[in-house]
Amino acid sequence: MISTMPGSDGKPRCPWSYAAPDFLEYHDTEWGMPVTDDHRLFEKLCLEGFQSGLSWRTILSKRENFRAAFRGFDFDRVARFTSRDVERLLGDEGIVRHRGKIEAVINNAQRARELVRQEGSLAAFVWRYEPDARTLARPQTVSTSVEAIALSKELKTRGWKFVGPTTVYAFMQAMGLINDHAEGCFVRAKVERARLEFMRPGRPN
Repeated sequence: MISTMPGSDGKPRCPWSYAAPDFLEYHDTEWGMPVTDDHRLFEKLCLEGFQSGLSWRTILSKRENFRAAFRGFDFDRVARFTSRDVERLLGDEGIVRHRGKIEAVINNAQRARELVRQEGSLAAFVWRYEPDARTLARPQTVSTSVEAIALSKELKTRGWKFVGPTTVYAFMQAMGLINDHAEGCFVRAKVERARLEFMRPGRPN
């Protein structure tokens, strides 16, 4: 079981939230809160792909630069990027300059447009894979799940790249499909309330 750590305000939090200055606000206000906005979901899948082999600290510190470089992760706009845009991004010191990952974002934007045409929205598609909370392992004790593996496999079948099971599980943790805050973390209860009130896209609550 993951133990919590008290902050300077006395509130117990997941220990990882103290690992870097940027993490605290991210942990308290974003991580685990349910999201339906297609652009935010797409952004997170892309940033998790960029994180592969790196640390989330590196990616989070560059997030605003990534947003500027990829037009706010509006996949309709990114899908129209050309080889000239790839070269532009490879010269952008504010992001992670990895050709394969940059090209994957453009490819995934094209696949996201196809998926929205077929499924109605990225959110409706993704939230079909929300795990039954009763089947989940204890918070922060695993790096993937049956549902993450299934979503990863389906995305790959549809032509997405850099969406392995571990990447997809981290995406699900962050976007609220899973409440993986440590038992006792003060944010866990806040996330749980948000999930109870959350209208799942594509189906009645």
